[in-house]
Amino acid sequence: MAEKNGNKIKKIALAYSGGLDTSIIIPWLKENYPGSEVVCVCTNVGQKEDWDKIEEKAIKSGASKIYVEDIKEEFVKDYIFPMIRAGAIYEGKYLLGTSIARPVQAKRQVEIALEEGADALAHGCTGKGNDQVRFELTYKALAPHLKVIAPWRVWDINSREAAIEYAEKHNIPLGNITKKNIYSRDENIWHTSHEGGELEDPWQTPPEAIYQRTSSLESAPDVAEEVIIDIEKGYPTALNGKKLSPYDFIDQLNKIAGPHSIGRADIVETRTVGMKSHGVYETPAGTVLNKALQELEMITLDNDTLHYKQLMAIKYSELIYTGKWFTPLREAMEAFMEESSRYLTGTVRLYLYKGNVLIGGRKSPYSLYIEDLASFGESTYNQQDATGFINLFGLSTGVTAIVHNKITQNTGQVKDIKKIASIHEE
Repeated sequence: MAEKNGNKIKKIALAYSGGLDTSIIIPWLKENYPGSEVVCVCTNVGQKEDWDKIEEKAIKSGASKIYVEDIKEEFVKDYIFPMIRAGAIYEGKYLLGTSIARPVQAKRQVEIALEEGADALAHGCTGKGNDQVRFELTYKALAPHLKVIAPWRVWDINSREAAIEYAEKHNIPLGNITKKNIYSRDENIWHTSHEGGELEDPWQTPPEAIYQRTSSLESAPDVAEEVIIDIEKGYPTALNGKKLSPYDFIDQLNKIAGPHSIGRADIVETRTVGMKSHGVYETPAGTVLNKALQELEMITLDNDTLHYKQLMAIKYSELIYTGKWFTPLREAMEAFMEESSRYLTGTVRLYLYKGNVLIGGRKSPYSLYIEDLASFGESTYNQQDATGFINLFGLSTGVTAIVHNKITQNTGQVKDIKKIASIHEE
């Protein structure tokens, strides 16, 4: 496995989480790249960890150095908030919790690799999953000259059970990971995901015990809770009247929404490599914020902009999901999202109740809703104007119907233009 032809790898920057996969990679790298130094890069994006233990575990596993980087504020401000503003939801259900974290994590890994003078970048993503694509596309965008090492694609460890056996053989502490508790989890401030084990069967109802940040419907409060969200140019700014930093906003809203069983999603998604995958996700704050943005868009965006933004949101979500954050297209789309959100400012009132996010009201200084025009009562709107509008709007429909009807009756083409025009004279 060691490099040949004089291209020996001397230093490897490893994306490290402290979990099973990345822990066993350290001794594997040292075995397969003799004499190499492994520098671990661990990024804090809001997951709950014992950071001292993670550092200790990395060194005991054979790393020469570990960086623990607190990037959670950058993560929310520069990645999650633009994603929310864009309305990006993958395949109509997935709020992209893992997907959106990878570009900022890989970016910091690359930065440290360059500072350390590393020859290679390594990650613990499997050859079946999406994360390998997300990490490596970021590597290619930011440091295409560095070699990429992806152990899961080349070693003979082919299951989590085998990975556990390898860890035990190399005296790597497993914590609460056992052959009976083999859920694969990913957590950050935005979400918690659960995969593996019995969840691999999409017919199985996920056991209540897997959930970590949302209450069950049965234990959720029997009274709805009001939440008021202020938004400025598409970005959340205040929660229940209190201005908060981006990270604190998500953190506080998670704590409010989770107990109401808000944000659970059982999803069978299409992975980038093509296969279907079953996972369970918890995204309390994200579920509430997406609802708030949608409601505010409905009163502040004109129909052409709103409808086109909805189309672009689908592509935007695909770019995030497939790891194409650092691409010209995503950056160009960001310009549209920023401009289209220039008047996306206002306040939304929501009610949280047993898994539901219900709209209570919305207002904006830029609201396009004019009560006088929409009213069923007296209005300045001239209803007689609708006649001419419908005649022009329906012209092609009427012409098509007459022509097709004539052909169906075998009477030839319509030659009398007056006959066509007569559909508008009644």
